[in-house]
Amino acid sequence: MKPSEKIDQLIASIDDWRGKTFAAMRKAILAADKEIVEEWKWRGTPVWEKDGLIAVANPHKGKVKVTFHQGAHLRDPGKLFNAGLDGNKWRAIDYLEGDKVDAPALKALVREAIAFNMTRKKRKTPAKSKSA
Repeated sequence: MKPSEKIDQLIASIDDWRGKTFAAMRKAILAADKEIVEEWKWRGTPVWEKDGLIAVANPHKGKVKVTFHQGAHLRDPGKLFNAGLDGNKWRAIDYLEGDKVDAPALKALVREAIAFNMTRKKRKTPAKSKSA
């Protein structure tokens, strides 16, 4: 089964507000860039990647959490991050019952994560040497 199908099944299995919130969050993430890849890792965690890990998400009791791998390095003009704020790497958004997914702000944050991944990727790529 493809990762996207597993994520579909996960969302379908959540029969309260968290399923709708998870679906709206996922839709915004995927709409940020057509080349985002969905993965299913760590025994059942939805993951989104492009040029590196962008975010992971899971429904929890009382919330839906999306955690950005390099969130501490991202600009967050929409002020979405509300969890993990004192860490030096990860930042998260905890959606609670009644919270709405701000799709434009979430898409902008995902694009920030992709841009960060691309700059890291460029730094890791050795410069091509010119032959004499």
